[in-house]
Amino acid sequence: MSEKPEARGAAAVPRQAGAGATPAAREAAGPAGAADPIRVLIVDDHALFRRGLEMVLQGEDDIEVIGEGGDGHEAVEMAGDLLPDVVLMDIRMPRRSGIEACTAIKDAAPSAKIVMLTISDEEEDLFEAIKAGASGYLLKEISIDEVPQAVRAVHGGQSLISPSMASKLITEFAALAKRSEERTQQVPAPRLTEREMEVLRLVARGLGNREIARELFISENTVKNHVRNILEKLQLHSRMEAVVYAVREKLLEIT
Repeated sequence: MSEKPEARGAAAVPRQAGAGATPAAREAAGPAGAADPIRVLIVDDHALFRRGLEMVLQGEDDIEVIGEGGDGHEAVEMAGDLLPDVVLMDIRMPRRSGIEACTAIKDAAPSAKIVMLTISDEEEDLFEAIKAGASGYLLKEISIDEVPQAVRAVHGGQSLISPSMASKLITEFAALAKRSEERTQQVPAPRLTEREMEVLRLVARGLGNREIARELFISENTVKNHVRNILEKLQLHSRMEAVVYAVREKLLEIT
């Protein structure tokens, strides 16, 4: 692990009783101990870092590493073939970036949870990763031994963002809300069609264009046209801004 010094020197996460435990331990663990292991795909262009992650994760009874990839192109192919539960993936990789791969993986393996594990603390990367469907964004400054718990949390439905990045997200959200407020003071809220409102509600739920198309029984191109029309009418630049604006104007409520 010499290539990634930030991954050394942390306390180990306690293991759970599972397939590799003694019969007595499995019995004590109850039904949860008999659950299938969480299937993880690791994608990073640094082989030593991949190996370090694999060693830590394979030491957990409830986690199984099912494959490794070195770039975004391999990530998409392997995710489609292996259908992992969780994908741990870097952002800056050759051939295809992690963000581009994230979007494609959500199409190829919709149930997979994707965690960006990266050195990038750029706000733009964070926002793009969230828009692409990532469930987590963790900086590699975290202890490598914290990764198993992160895998379990994301697999269980939680969203994880490194604290320093979460503060940037909150700051940006507040800025978006303020800009939306300034716009509404100057221009009356434009009227969206019933179909555009349906699309906007699904965007607010975090659905991608393909998922929205399936939900509304329309083509993906039609969804793209609706999203473009929504942004033009609201004079906004991103899906995130549209949701913030719509909530503020009480055009929709997110429950």
